[in-house]
Amino acid sequence: MGMNNTPAGERVHIGFFGRRNAGKSSLLNAVTGQELAVVSEIRGTTTDPVYKAMELLPLGPVMLIDTPGFDDEGTLGEQRVKKTKQVLDKTDIAVLAVDAVEGMRACDEELVSLFKEREIPFVTACTKADLTDGCPMKPDQEQSRADMGGGWPEKPDENKIANVMYVSAVTGAGVHELKEKLAAMLPDKGERHLVADLVKPLDVVVLVVPIDAAAPRGRLILPQQQTIRDLLETGAIPVTVRETELKEALTRLSEKPALVITDSQAFEEVAAIVPEDIPLTSFSILMARYKGFLKIAAEGVRAIDSLKDGDRVLIAEGCTHHRQCDDIGTVKIPRFLKKYTGKDIIIETSSGTGFPEDLAPYALVIHCGGCMLNEREVLRRMRFAKAQGVPVTNYGIAIARMKGILARSVAPVAEID
Repeated sequence: MGMNNTPAGERVHIGFFGRRNAGKSSLLNAVTGQELAVVSEIRGTTTDPVYKAMELLPLGPVMLIDTPGFDDEGTLGEQRVKKTKQVLDKTDIAVLAVDAVEGMRACDEELVSLFKEREIPFVTACTKADLTDGCPMKPDQEQSRADMGGGWPEKPDENKIANVMYVSAVTGAGVHELKEKLAAMLPDKGERHLVADLVKPLDVVVLVVPIDAAAPRGRLILPQQQTIRDLLETGAIPVTVRETELKEALTRLSEKPALVITDSQAFEEVAAIVPEDIPLTSFSILMARYKGFLKIAAEGVRAIDSLKDGDRVLIAEGCTHHRQCDDIGTVKIPRFLKKYTGKDIIIETSSGTGFPEDLAPYALVIHCGGCMLNEREVLRRMRFAKAQGVPVTNYGIAIARMKGILARSVAPVAEID
């Protein structure tokens, strides 16, 4: 998959943080070489997080995020600060913009604490370096010097790659060095695959893709696209069919498929067609493994069998989309749940960034595969639920459990994990 087509969930998320008028937006524009963010001398010009997916050398495909000032005030200001904190949940690398003339402030120190608390690697960009020969620190900021890796250098050093850097959006000084530093901070996730490590070159893999009223018109959903691409890159032979043609397709193949991957909503029909000696799993289960929460989801699914009348279940999606008549999250899974448990369960839903902070009211969270979320945000949601003692699973594993094929559906990936 080329950089231009890299999904948002696969991009490195770089957030620009700092107080109002610290130069965050100007710095972001300087880093990208584009006028992506509105710049003004008026404090608080950026009122909501601004996201921009782009290809930024030497970083590659990234998602850049400009945030409101962390020192915003008033009722609206508090809401903006809250949104900025939410951005931290998906930030892989943070850039803290500190006004070189004014130096560190309490809100900057709070951001540093939040970065450390969430284990977010960060670099401090001392902005507006063209206005000063040094970045003055006040006497009460000696602790900040230590926190920032030794404090500000007495004079700008544009060639120094360190946690604290001098930059100027006006002259461009230090901007190239900042980009190089960010590239060096990119997380090393090693060689990861959605499915390629489960098969060998020339293996036939059958992908079952239902085309119904709930399917996106004219395209495949992202996990299906990513799976096909991953199989092609490893030299396997993907064969894509609808569940209505699956039985005939299997009879026409000259050899037994190495794996069958189905959309979770067709699990029951597909499992009845595919012989037991052919490994079977779903796109959703593959995505849970890829995003790093397969084990959590497999453990959490047990809670389905303990649901009682009046229990609340949250069905959460990482993206927002137009709901179709038989939507899997709002229609099919609730229907499966009530039929399987026989209980009067209260179903609530969330989508996009609307994942609730307080999960205590819920007996179970069923999350989508998270294809539109980056790994940091997905795992944060999983840990968030676990910290509150709320079991969490995902679409594919939940459906497999309710259809009585969980052991079979996780067997192909459990052997790898």
